[in-house]
Amino acid sequence: MTLIRPSHAYLASYTAALERGWSPDNVRGPAAAREQLAAILTDPDSFLASLVDRKAAGDPIVLLDGTTVDRLPGYISWMWDGEFCGSIGFRWKPGTEALPPTCLGHIGYAVVPWKRQRGYASAALHSLLREARAEGLRYVELTTSPENLASQRVITANGGVFVEEFITPASLGSHREWRYRIPLDG
Repeated sequence: MTLIRPSHAYLASYTAALERGWSPDNVRGPAAAREQLAAILTDPDSFLASLVDRKAAGDPIVLLDGTTVDRLPGYISWMWDGEFCGSIGFRWKPGTEALPPTCLGHIGYAVVPWKRQRGYASAALHSLLREARAEGLRYVELTTSPENLASQRVITANGGVFVEEFITPASLGSHREWRYRIPLDG
């Protein structure tokens, strides 16, 4: 498995995963998948461009409760093993490790169900940590639900240390999450 930048060459495989019911968004789920399919159908060039926004020039982010927040710089990479198998995203606030309360972590990932338990998320996170280090961050934070043992294993396999349990803001559903921190100093 390798990380690739989203492009037309891989878009059909990505679209097929969305059509099979996979969603890159673990908060908004199927609604996000439907929105992405519509965006791809309407303007695939704009859709692909929206996945890499290092200057935070894109539209604001709409939260679960309908409120909007400013976009952070960030980008998405796709996991590829001959076909699309997942995505991993990285977002940050320049000059600081701090994130706004509406952004739960620096990194989020999702593997398609038919490719899970192959170590893809762990490998993708390992690769992305080098890129996060290059942005000058001393650490990254990731969150997961207390029930998501697979994600906890991915994070701890990459040096993640449990920081706290917390309740997400109402705009993100008011549910329990666990925060992990991965130091990038080495």
